[in-house]
Parts: sequence; C-alpha cells; structure tokens
Amino acid sequence: MNMHAANAIGISAWKTILGISVASIGWDEAIGLLNRMLAERRFTKVSFLNAHNANVASIDAAFADALDDFLILPDGVGVDMAAKILYGSPFPANLNGTDFIPGFLQAVSKRLTVGLLGATRRNADAAAGKLAAIAAQHNYVVIHDGYFSPQEEPGVVETIRALRPDVLLVAMGVPRQELWIARNLTDKHCTLPIAVGALLDFLSGAVPRAPDWVRRMRLEWLFRLVVEPGRLWRRYIVGNPLFLARVLRQKIVGEGSR
Repeated sequence: MNMHAANAIGISAWKTILGISVASIGWDEAIGLLNRMLAERRFTKVSFLNAHNANVASIDAAFADALDDFLILPDGVGVDMAAKILYGSPFPANLNGTDFIPGFLQAVSKRLTVGLLGATRRNADAAAGKLAAIAAQHNYVVIHDGYFSPQEEPGVVETIRALRPDVLLVAMGVPRQELWIARNLTDKHCTLPIAVGALLDFLSGAVPRAPDWVRRMRLEWLFRLVVEPGRLWRRYIVGNPLFLARVLRQKIVGEGSR
C-alpha cells in the first residue's frame, strides 16, 4: 500500500521488508482499523507478509506489484527477525491470519456477511461451521472451492458481486490468491477481500495446528515442517535462510531492495 493510501486510512507506522511496506500496528489497533474500513465501506485488499511470501515476491514481479495495493499485516517470527535486523525492534504483534482473522470476527459485534472462497468444498464448509461456532453473530456463505476452471471463474465473480459480502476470505495459496483478488475484485464485490492462505484448512481441522506451547515459542513453522515435510521442506529449510540473506542484503544495500 502506498504512503498516500496508508495516511488516508490512518496508519503512520510501517516497516519495509524486502521492498514491501508492512503495517507496524498492534492487535487491537488492527481490529479497529479493519472495523473502520467496514464502517466506511472502504474497499481494502488485505494480505499478510511472512518469510515465504517475501521470498516469492522477490522473484515474482507481478506478485510484488500486486502487494503494493494491499494492506499488509505482519505474520510470523521471520518478519519479526527481519524487523529487528532492519529497524532494531520487532512488529508490535504477530497478526498471522490463522489467529487474527478468527479474533477479528469475534471482536466485531455488528452482523457481517462473510464469504469463503477456496480450499476444498468440504474444508470450506467445515471452516464456515467453525467460524459460526466462535463468532455466531455473522452470516457465513461458502461461495466456491478453490478449484474452479477458467470457464467457471466469471460465474464465481458474479456470485460474489451479487452477494457483496462485507468480508471475503480467499484461500487459494500464495501468490494465486493475491493475484486473483487484484485481477477480479473491486468495491462492487466486497469491502474487505482478505488473502488467508491455509486458514480454511486449519479451521476445518484437515491440517493440524501446533500446540499452544509450540506457538508461544514461535516454532509453529517447525511443527508444520514435521507434519508436512514433503510439501514444506523447501519453503522452510531453503526458504528461511534465503529470506534472512535477502534481509541482510537489504540492510547493506538499502531499504527498498528486494
């Protein structure tokens, strides 16, 4: 999100990680910010930056360009380490979508329509049920799974436009979900489209979360690696050191480097 747009929505504190501006705000401040966007019906695309997303953006110019028009929130220990290296202090809060989105929905008392798009239909339905159990004041609508064809896409977009949810949770993985939001959605479709990655899979229980004590130690990435080594070894074993190397390069070369 460019600085003019950031100032317009009242965010003054930012940290730039590999050329991506990330809002440096606390948990309650982030909830208040999104709540205000809803109250004003201010169309705002939202995503989260972690080490993996930052690595993808470093080699995918289209993805990096798309993120420039998103409100980016900090996700995980990797970007906290980057913030310490680059700015001397971590982000005020870990706003990872898996915890923050349910927390945000619980905190908003006004009834919202929340659309779910992505994952498998079974997992999306189960995630809607889980959200309805923890934040029952909202209306949850599963729009489609994440496996629609190009021929089906216009119908999916039209369904969103007809429903016009307040919040649209898009769970298609990085970078597809952000690129899909950027390409297809405007203020005619929803107010807050949020790229949520594996959130629906986690909520459904199809993918287990780390125990609380592991999360408190900031080691959930290691838990996920143990659970899904074949899929995630490259992201963490190769990707984490690569991310830190890029961050160190940014510190040496300059703030905006990717």
